[in-house]
Amino acid sequence: MFGKVKSFFSTDIGIDLGTANSLVYMKDRGIVLREPSVVAIQAGTKRVLAVGLEAKKMIGVTPRNIVAIRPMKSGVISDFDITEAMLRYFINKVCPKRFYSRYSKPRLVVAVPSGITDVEKRAVEEAAHDAGAGEVFLIEEPMAAAIGVGLPVDEPAGSMIVDIGGGTCEVAIISLSGIVHSFSARAAGGDAMDEAIISYIKNTYKLMIGERTAEQIKVGIGSAFPMAEETSMEIKGLDVISGLPKTMTVTSEEIRGALKGTVQLIVDAVKSTLERVEPELAGDLVDRGLVLSGGSSQLRGLDKLLAQQTGLPVMLADDPISAVAEGTGMVIDNIEILAQNKRAQ
Repeated sequence: MFGKVKSFFSTDIGIDLGTANSLVYMKDRGIVLREPSVVAIQAGTKRVLAVGLEAKKMIGVTPRNIVAIRPMKSGVISDFDITEAMLRYFINKVCPKRFYSRYSKPRLVVAVPSGITDVEKRAVEEAAHDAGAGEVFLIEEPMAAAIGVGLPVDEPAGSMIVDIGGGTCEVAIISLSGIVHSFSARAAGGDAMDEAIISYIKNTYKLMIGERTAEQIKVGIGSAFPMAEETSMEIKGLDVISGLPKTMTVTSEEIRGALKGTVQLIVDAVKSTLERVEPELAGDLVDRGLVLSGGSSQLRGLDKLLAQQTGLPVMLADDPISAVAEGTGMVIDNIEILAQNKRAQ
């Protein structure tokens, strides 16, 4: 009887705990939170001052006594305590403590990269528990993304998903509700693209720019394939030689060249996965192609480049940023099955 009451009051939550952004899905409500995976703390301590959007605004503009950090690196926890604080903030924001919370904590489905180790998995589970969660279930990001974009993952045929987030590029071929082949490239996400742009601007023009400026350049004029109309963008930074602020203009051709190395890692990850495919599944992929998801999959021309390099049809998900979170939400509907399997292990 108590178990039924506990189940009635429990709140099931799906979390895409990303390197750049985190999304939270609540059962019967959909995606209820989208915030940067950033935490601002007091320097020299781990006292949290701000989380999410407010913390991101502080990157690069904070006084010395405030540090804005991203506790997730390449899709996994790089700072346990700060990740716990961030998770606690997200959980409490969408699911405030109520009078019955002592009896029923929210159950979480958390998406994690396919290539993480058992130690890294335990770190995610422990951080979630310490943040106030009850039972915690993990699902691999490419599987969650495939479910989220509506691929027929339960059919006896091959489906391919390429999920490119801030920290990783996750490639997977799925059949009969399982991952047949996967590849996780930890240096082929949006962060690596930003770093490539920062490095290019510094080496070419002796101009220092920050993460936010690099991201604006990537979103504004970044591309992976020649565009019908090339563009340019005015940027501002700090001249390395004079030490003074400086304004200059960069072109989309330049930025495409700066991103070439990171983009090639994505192409290589896709090709490496395809090379291991069984003939029967390969035939399915010729017909079905592959689907791109994740925020960094929106880089202009990436779909065209992958189509050219693989010879397969390439489609961009309707809402690539939400794919993983939507997938965790669909898994929530079967959370009782997940719970039974976990308890039986």
